[in-house]
Amino acid sequence: MGKALIIGAGGVASVVVHKCCQNSDVFEEICIASRTKSKCDTLKAKLDGGKTKIQTAKVDADNVDELITLINGFKPDIVINVALPYQDLTIMDACLATKTDYVDTANYEPLDTAKFEYKWQWDYRERFEKAGITALLGSGFDPGVTGVFCAYGAKRYFDEIHYIDILDANAGDHGYPFATNFNPEINIREVTAKGSYIENGKWIETEPLEIKRVYDFPEIGQKDMYLLHHEELESLAINIKGIKRIRFFMTFSEKYLTHLKVLENVGMTSIVPIDFEGQKIVPLQFLKAVLPDPASLGPRTKGKTNIGCIMRGVKDGVFKDYYIYNVCDHQECYNEVGSQAVSYTTGVPAMIGASMVMTGKWKKPGVYNIEEFDPDPFMEALNKFGLPWKESFSPKLVD
Repeated sequence: MGKALIIGAGGVASVVVHKCCQNSDVFEEICIASRTKSKCDTLKAKLDGGKTKIQTAKVDADNVDELITLINGFKPDIVINVALPYQDLTIMDACLATKTDYVDTANYEPLDTAKFEYKWQWDYRERFEKAGITALLGSGFDPGVTGVFCAYGAKRYFDEIHYIDILDANAGDHGYPFATNFNPEINIREVTAKGSYIENGKWIETEPLEIKRVYDFPEIGQKDMYLLHHEELESLAINIKGIKRIRFFMTFSEKYLTHLKVLENVGMTSIVPIDFEGQKIVPLQFLKAVLPDPASLGPRTKGKTNIGCIMRGVKDGVFKDYYIYNVCDHQECYNEVGSQAVSYTTGVPAMIGASMVMTGKWKKPGVYNIEEFDPDPFMEALNKFGLPWKESFSPKLVD
């Protein structure tokens, strides 16, 4: 059917490439591009020879002119951005200049400020609409599938959804004393930032990891989880009818939090540059360099993830509860695509979101969050491409 340019060559990009090749009727040709072309070539070598034609390229995703040159040369139908969130806007600028559809998995955040929100990307709405191209924001798992789950609940089971709790649990064990399951810089910025949630139309801010709950997750058991700020809260509070409160929780082990606190106390999680032997370095970026690469965790990680949404709302005047979730096994993911479940649960939805736009099912000029489209074809694709979902109509609620 068409061509996709995949920008990025890390763990998530590897899953996207594998899944595009599994969906070769849609993705007839792909180009993998990154600042480090050798990583792209390694991915190509793993999957070359199938129905999907693969090529690679070197590109600096911070450089709009380089991106434009690459897009004009390859002429993709869509750009799948699985680079860093700092690079969202330069890639969107290049897509605007070339009138190419766009999809990403995480919203923009400035390099020098640990703050992520949608205002910067929502500012592109009119320009994308005038250009006749689609930008699909947040087509990972959270954000991404969590938004589709909410849209599915709203369409099938509720007239209004009043309360949403998004729960992200990772019971995987990689064997290292301390490592992050996705980009260490992004992960640590997210966890050490102040928490927040939306209630009655207002943001309520909390101290980092101030609010803790214990939840018994299907298939993985009881886990400590902590309230974080997360980007999909902002869009879901606008796009899902009836919202009174929406929160996001993520699980962390005591070992992880202890290591993180020590690193924070000695300044290693700071994003403020310091002088070191005559040059400026950012402590968090240095820490990222010495921590295990998340892409290397696949063969070591055992256990499962459970990510889903608990909703409470009204149907025909009657209150009802609904829980929809996916359970993903780290080893099964590694056996299939060579990546652990955290990369898998982000990469699969990125491919699906791109396919929704390419096939015209979600093709609409402008900038959209994932829950603004019909969830049904995406939900069907989740089952087909490795992320089957389960439902409960009598879940335990989070207090």
